[in-house]
Amino acid sequence: MALLRRSGVGMGRSCGFTGQRGSGKIAIIEGISDTPMITIRIWVYDGILASGVAGPIDVFNAANQLAARGGHGVRRFAWRVESLDGQPVRAASGQTIAVDGKIDGRKGAHAILLTAPFFADMDEFIGHRERIDKLSRALRCQHKAGAVLAAYCTGNYLLAEAGLLDGRVATTHWAKAADFARRYPAVELRAREVLTGQDRIISSGAVTSYLNLAIRLVEALADEQLAAVTARSLLIDVNRIDQASYATLVDEHGHTDPLIARAQRRMEATIAEGFRLSELATWLAVSERTLNRRFKQATGLAPLEYLQNLRIEVAKQLLESRPIALENLSDRVGYADPGSFRVLFKRKTGLSPREYQLHFSRASR
Repeated sequence: MALLRRSGVGMGRSCGFTGQRGSGKIAIIEGISDTPMITIRIWVYDGILASGVAGPIDVFNAANQLAARGGHGVRRFAWRVESLDGQPVRAASGQTIAVDGKIDGRKGAHAILLTAPFFADMDEFIGHRERIDKLSRALRCQHKAGAVLAAYCTGNYLLAEAGLLDGRVATTHWAKAADFARRYPAVELRAREVLTGQDRIISSGAVTSYLNLAIRLVEALADEQLAAVTARSLLIDVNRIDQASYATLVDEHGHTDPLIARAQRRMEATIAEGFRLSELATWLAVSERTLNRRFKQATGLAPLEYLQNLRIEVAKQLLESRPIALENLSDRVGYADPGSFRVLFKRKTGLSPREYQLHFSRASR
């Protein structure tokens, strides 16, 4: 299924563009201008991962070489790395990333690739309002002019800050899903998916999905066959469609409620036993209503849903570390019915327990 709706894409006159729209069609996008190269502008800022710049560039370079070698009748990719002030940026690792010029929403592009800020707390990045406002204006201008906008991981926060994801589908890093949904309720967040796309905006999930995102840009802007050949050449799994199996369903006790921290420790210690909210409330010497209310306030989840997630996390750890039969696994995490547990496990992770074990087990390596 095409991730992008058919729409005019290219170097139009909006926001001061001076190029002309062409009438040719490439892959699933119509209206790309007849310039000899496909121009992708990669926007960078302090605190990103260096691999998020180098990885996509390697994909575009490989596509160019494979297109030349295989005689694919498609245009080549050209890319520019750009920062707001035209100066090099400092990656999260301390590495200096050279740039080719300034970010400018009026400069023609077939696509804008947003790199991902690598921050534990996105407030640290988003709090720089002057930077966010400049990026937002440039993004809105590029999208209005017809460019494809592509972002991975926390780069999707920038699209949301610009209001470009309101009423549209998107994904992000699985660990940021709750925070993203809280900040941007107008976005149709599909946090399980590795790639989403709508109205010339392509969104991808956790960090290394920038490779899948780059392959999708090759497919969208150049040629589906070239994208497939490039992915095979670089060993990129384009069938990776669900990031749920990688997600951690239970966070550390990242709140300040001592009562709920005690409740969580009690759940962890008695995970193999049956659960009754009334018994936990009695053990904590509070009412069920108080426990339920404070649990939701502290964790965002009802106690039973939290316990289900905890059981799945413990089961994942067991499957990763040792050979274990499903019947024993379900007993270890407090489920008497292996069939019910299998259904829950697949609903939460996207994989059956057996599939998860084959994919992630250290014992089988």
